[in-house]
Amino acid sequence: MPENTSGTSKGLLDSLAALVATLVAMAHTRLDLLSTDLEDERAHLFSVLLWTLVALFCLGIGLVLATLLLVVAFWDGQRLLVLGSLTGLFLVAGGAAWAYVGHKARTKPRLFAASLSELRKDRQQLSQS
Repeated sequence: MPENTSGTSKGLLDSLAALVATLVAMAHTRLDLLSTDLEDERAHLFSVLLWTLVALFCLGIGLVLATLLLVVAFWDGQRLLVLGSLTGLFLVAGGAAWAYVGHKARTKPRLFAASLSELRKDRQQLSQS
């Protein structure tokens, strides 16, 4: 009879060890998803910051060139065409970059969306058991 008891306790310990291993694997997967979400958020933030700086630079150059255009407006020659073209180019580039920043800010995925959906799946599976 003592052999049966040790066999049962060994089976129980193996079962508990398997449960702990499963829980550790689940926690590892969730932490991996969390780190991926954080990396994606960092890359998105860097991209938005970079395009914001590009937009501000182009708009600043456009304003400087627009000012020069007004100063030179009273002179004769091709200077107006060149300054007008450069002013338009920088203003359009700055406006496009600003619009892109606005688009990226509006369409940003929710932070930790993948992790939250996996946790929802885990909760559903645990509630069904």
